[in-house]
Amino acid sequence: MKILVDADACPVVKQVEKIAKKHSVPVILLCDTNHILSSNYSEIKVIGAGADAVDIALANLCQSGDVAVTQDYGVAALVLGKGGYAIHQSGKIFTNENIDGLLMERHINKKARMSSSKNHLKGPKKRTKEDDLRFESAFESLLCGILSHDLK
Repeated sequence: MKILVDADACPVVKQVEKIAKKHSVPVILLCDTNHILSSNYSEIKVIGAGADAVDIALANLCQSGDVAVTQDYGVAALVLGKGGYAIHQSGKIFTNENIDGLLMERHINKKARMSSSKNHLKGPKKRTKEDDLRFESAFESLLCGILSHDLK
């Protein structure tokens, strides 16, 4: 198992590394050429710039049993399709049961944004310490569940 992080502007990289290191799980941080990352724990893969380049690379690297940290529902769907696990930086765990509804919601919101300049959907709220704690708790729970399942 490895953890793949869509690290372009990802606010939870340090939390992922801390928990992964605690459980001795390797981490790969993927970013495009517009971002500079450094890490004492993770392998860093710099992917060429381009629309969705990091997303495609993450999906291609993912194998069954891997964990992806991504805020992209499409990437999460691809990871789940390969038998992997996916978690949003908010701590929401993507599952086969919720991914279709999330993709549909994304589609409807995109149509609303494109239909009229009067439909301004608000962007995400400013990240809080509680958001970080929620992610840490959900991520550790997911990782421990996977690892304990693998030991059986």
